[in-house]
Order: sequence, then structure tokens, then C-alpha cells
Amino acid sequence: MNEQQIEQEIQDKGLTAARVTPELVDAVIVGEDYHVFPGTTLTVCCLKLRNGFTVTGESACASPENFDAELGRKIARKNARDKILALEGYALCERLWISRQP
Repeated sequence: MNEQQIEQEIQDKGLTAARVTPELVDAVIVGEDYHVFPGTTLTVCCLKLRNGFTVTGESACASPENFDAELGRKIARKNARDKILALEGYALCERLWISRQP
């Protein structure tokens, strides 16, 4: 299942409590930059968030013959974006926990 299919299933099931949505994750990204280290297949994506924080994601292939710069960027960006999802999930849990305290 891809992210859109999962999101649709969540909505179809009426799971409407506070949660981190794909749209929220995308909304906090204000910039991105990529770097391929010379002589390697290592691609790094750095996503800048609206509050100035940055997250990175990486991709690399074992065989240099399989290296594709565009695919490397896509994989590295997905890996960086997944980190934002985890950070936003933690931040939401913290806000919900604080709101429940007497």
C-alpha cells in the first residue's frame, strides 16, 4: 500500500482523532537540497522545516551500475520525510499528553 491508499483507508474508517497527516508533513517542508558524494552512489537529501530544523535522508546502491541520480533523490527524500513523520508524531503525542494533565 502506498501513502495515499493508507490515508484513504484511514478516512474510510472514520479515524478522525488528532493525527499526523501526509499534508501536515508536506506543509512543514520549506526547502530541500541534495548532494551526491563524488565517486560514490551515496545521495543525501536535506529537508529544511519551517522552524529552521533540518532532517536528512540517505540512499545508496551496492552496484555503481545501478546508480540513478533521480531515483537516488526520490529514495533519500522519502527517507528524510519519514523522519519528519516520526518527529511530528512525537510532537503531537506530547501536546495531547500535556492537554490531558490536570
